[in-house]
Amino acid sequence: MALTGRAVLLVLLGLIPAVIAPNALTVRLWIVACVALIGIDVFWAPRPQRVRLERTPTPPLRRGQTGQSTLLLTNETGRRLRGTLRDAWQPSSGASGERHRLDVARGSSVELTTTLRPTRRGDRLTDLVTMRLTGPLGLAARQASLACPGAVRVLPEFASQQHLPRFLAQLRELDGRSAVRTRGQGTEFDSLRDYVPGDDVRSIDWRATARRTAVVVRTWQPERDRHIVIVLDTSRTSAGRIADVPRLDAAMDAALLLTALATRAGDRVDLLAGDRELRAEVSGARSSDRLHHSIEAMATLEPALVEANWSRLFAAVAERSRGRALVVLLTPIEPASVSESLLPALSVLARRHQIIVASVQDPGLQAMTELAETAPVQPADVYDAAAATQARNARTRTAEVLAKLGVHVVDSPPQQLPLDLCEHYLALKARGAL
Repeated sequence: MALTGRAVLLVLLGLIPAVIAPNALTVRLWIVACVALIGIDVFWAPRPQRVRLERTPTPPLRRGQTGQSTLLLTNETGRRLRGTLRDAWQPSSGASGERHRLDVARGSSVELTTTLRPTRRGDRLTDLVTMRLTGPLGLAARQASLACPGAVRVLPEFASQQHLPRFLAQLRELDGRSAVRTRGQGTEFDSLRDYVPGDDVRSIDWRATARRTAVVVRTWQPERDRHIVIVLDTSRTSAGRIADVPRLDAAMDAALLLTALATRAGDRVDLLAGDRELRAEVSGARSSDRLHHSIEAMATLEPALVEANWSRLFAAVAERSRGRALVVLLTPIEPASVSESLLPALSVLARRHQIIVASVQDPGLQAMTELAETAPVQPADVYDAAAATQARNARTRTAEVLAKLGVHVVDSPPQQLPLDLCEHYLALKARGAL
């Protein structure tokens, strides 16, 4: 039971007879009258348990996107419904307008819509719907929380998608070139043309030259249908937040943009995500569905506070790639974790596959370094700048160690990482290095 403002006002009105006839009997009679009216009102108030609630499934949303959850309320109480309803969602669902005023005739139905703007990935849930139904006098109400579960799947934001047209234009320009001058691994025959000074003599086609009076060379173009394996690290190092965004989310953005670009380029893209165990996998999907399946697989991933088992993850890569592949590791370049767990396993993988390590860089380190150069300089700023410089130098040395193994390193801030990774991918294709 819940009392309304009318009940409070009714009690306060008792001051009038108490002033006119100031005695204990008047007060008692007024209190008895108020209690009786409130009891009658509660008795005639509709029972929330007799209201039928149905929730319409909510389609998936991207993080930051606005959607709606709809409740269908049917009045089966035999009385008119008046009161309020609250559709309670998790705070990270970004629910607004979840409180609804009710005025529903008996036997009628009404749709109640709650606006959602999720701030986190994953399945955002709701469990209970709370109703407070007032009686005919409006003095008191029956209140109950009823089970009406619902969920909305929140997909990665994929903010870098806006840059995809620019990269597709670069890809079309790359495909339109007449030749790739180097006869590198991962190229396929395109056509024949006359030799011009500067061409690689190894590309001369001697049989075709023998049939003609001029020297003829073969031209090559980047191969399609190359195998790319994206490995997403979900261990403890991916839980760190940069500008209030987890490193894992920034890595997902880079993985999605590369998947979209490489799929358009005709390459086969597989996705593996894990730490000690394999958490998600997308392989064997059609080119048209690969990006969609990758987004769905990433939606429920959360960082696990454990160390990554790179031997197990690389074994999964080996099982899914029989030939040479481009393996893209999306993992932070943390010197301690790289030297202890990643390097031993990576040295074996680098013998068979081409590897890119893409890491989310914290721009705050650069800001802390520059802070000491501005006046006035506080002692705390100097210590911060020294610590930031030490951390940056350690990352640089770690990147140099990886480079000695033949690993390409892309270390960029969150918003820049997807762009730099795709630029590096296109540069490899242009050189025929895939």
